[in-house]
Parts: sequence; C-alpha cells; structure tokens
Amino acid sequence: MDPMIATDDLAARLGEPSLKVVDASWHLGDRDGRAEFQAARIPGAVFFDLDVVSDADSPLPHMLPSAQAFAASMGALGLKADDAIVVYDGAGLFSAARAWWMLTVMGARDVRVLDGGLPKWRAEGRAVETGPAPAPAPTTFDARFYPAAVSDLDDVRQALAQAGQVVDARGAARFLGQAPEPRPGLRSGHMPGARNLPYGQLLNADGTLKAGAALEAAFRSAGIDPERPVVTSCGSGVTAAILSLGLARLGRASRLYDGSWAEWGGRADTPAVTGD
Repeated sequence: MDPMIATDDLAARLGEPSLKVVDASWHLGDRDGRAEFQAARIPGAVFFDLDVVSDADSPLPHMLPSAQAFAASMGALGLKADDAIVVYDGAGLFSAARAWWMLTVMGARDVRVLDGGLPKWRAEGRAVETGPAPAPAPTTFDARFYPAAVSDLDDVRQALAQAGQVVDARGAARFLGQAPEPRPGLRSGHMPGARNLPYGQLLNADGTLKAGAALEAAFRSAGIDPERPVVTSCGSGVTAAILSLGLARLGRASRLYDGSWAEWGGRADTPAVTGD
C-alpha cells in the first residue's frame, strides 16, 4: 500500500466513519503546531503532539513511549488501530512522517500521510476548520509494538562496524560539521560511515513526496541502495521518518534510529567526524 494519499482522495473520503484525520504539526523553532491547529485544520482533525506522545522518562527528545502509554494517548484522541488514519502537518511534509512511523510501529494497520500536507490542501481552496477543536470521543487503541522497525545505539554501532547503510536526513552543513547543532550540548558532524540525504531531496517542488524512479534515484545519489537494509537517522528522529517513509513508498522496510544525533552527538563514547 502506498503510504501517501493525495488531497483529492482525502477530500472524497472526508466524513467516512472509519476515517480519522490527524494533524501532527511540530516545528523546530518558533512556530507553534498546536496554535496553528486551532487557527486552521482539516475538518474533523485531532491534534497529535509529538512532544507529549513521547517517553517522559527519557532525557532525549520525543522518544517512543511504551506501547501502553502510546495506546492511552491514541485512545484519548479517538483513534483505533484498525481505523483508516491520515496524518498531515502544517509544513507540507515534516513531522507527519514521524507520527506515521510511530503509529505503524505501534500496530496501526492503515496509516497514510497527506501528500503536500496542509499547504497543498489550502492552496487548492479546500475547507478548513478554525477555533478550539471539540474533544474526541475516547476509544481503545490496541497497540502492538513492532521492534524490527526501531534501531538503538547498539544496533547502529553494529551496522556501522559491518559497513551497513546508515543514512542521515539532516542538512549538509550540519552533517559536515559546518553548522552548529540547534540543541545545546551536541557535537557537530556525523557518524563515521554514515551517508547524508537531506530530507528535502525526497520532495518535489510542490512539497509532495517523489515517487518511482525519481525517489529511488534520490537514495542512490546519496550512496544508498534501497534493496539492502537501511537505518535512518537525523537530529532527533523526526525527519529520519521522512527517509523511512520514502523507503516505504519504494516498498522497502527500514529501521529508524530513535535516539539519532541527539543521542549519538551527546555522548563521549561515540565517534564523530566532520567533512566528507
């Protein structure tokens, strides 16, 4: 199943009882995803807060919570694991991919990302709601954690030691160590042996996700063979999910390094290199 859904297709399905629309807007900077959700959202959408739906006991940003905690959060949003779920964000394609990944890792069976997100939806003159959203009717989300989609620090160390494919979605300047990390206390640079594929290289000019040969070419241009196992990474596990989404669109599974550079770059026992 293509993990993307076009705006035309979503518009035609709005109102279906089993269809749930989720706004997962999150921004690294001054924009407030929840405030933007109240200002304009797709009709019927609920708000998925990446900072809240996370492991509160971890010092790392928005790490995966336990299956039990995730199930409680999704149930409070009125989501069930067997719903048809469409996720979008206010940037076009940014944090929605992380919510898609979390939902699929936790057992949701039909999750798609709105191609082009809210910007494309609004550019086409489609309806939006404004103001405080009504509270969703609580339900039960049957979470079933899928660990094969997640990599931890030891997995990444092993992959790098065995010349495995680790691909980093951060911008080139951060990857090369030419720009400082936005989070304090982190070194600049990248993991030795990692490849760089800034997530924007997977997007078309209109903010939609590339497909087919163009999408595969983006991975291969970064030295990544989609036919082989891939670990995706980034600053904190958000844009890495865009790479995982792209691989899923190619019909390929991947593992996402949940700690990403927030973990690797903040430790004294992990090597970091700068430059090519």
